[in-house]
Amino acid sequence: MNFWSPGKFITFGVLQFAFLTLIAEVIYPGYNVSRNHLSDLGVGPEPSGTIFTIGIIICGACIIIAAFLIWILRRDMIFSVFLALAGIGSIGAGLFNETDHLPLHIVSASLAFGFGGFAAITSFRLSKPAFSYVSIILGFMTLTAFVLLETHNHLGLGEGGMERMVAYPIIFWAIGFGAYLMHPEERRTAR
Repeated sequence: MNFWSPGKFITFGVLQFAFLTLIAEVIYPGYNVSRNHLSDLGVGPEPSGTIFTIGIIICGACIIIAAFLIWILRRDMIFSVFLALAGIGSIGAGLFNETDHLPLHIVSASLAFGFGGFAAITSFRLSKPAFSYVSIILGFMTLTAFVLLETHNHLGLGEGGMERMVAYPIIFWAIGFGAYLMHPEERRTAR
């Protein structure tokens, strides 16, 4: 089995991020998913701050590696650039926390959310139906929720809840897309 599979990097990066985020939420005293942003975890009491920050930086690094590998294997420039920008945004959101570096944090989080949604949409060219349709839907869900979040339309979910409506479709898509790329048939066509 090939270690340098983009699917492995995407799946590992996103799964460990989701897992570490859940741990950080549980150990953060008084954390509320409806009121608190995901990034609040990065500036929370230790060890939740460190756990979240490590998770999001590893996720971003894995996504960037996957984008590079997809460019090499599939030569899809648009998708690879969107995916790499989402990974750069993830790393930036971890490095530039919302307390000390708010403008850089906002730019980084916007890169991760926006280009994550665009990556999901453009991945339809690399997958077959029905997964290609699911990717488009999840990408549009992220972008729609991102617009709602930025215009302060939280639909009763709270600011933290709406931010999760931005993040979760990307997370679900990335786990599915990574698994899709690891399928034996997809590995054969990528060579």
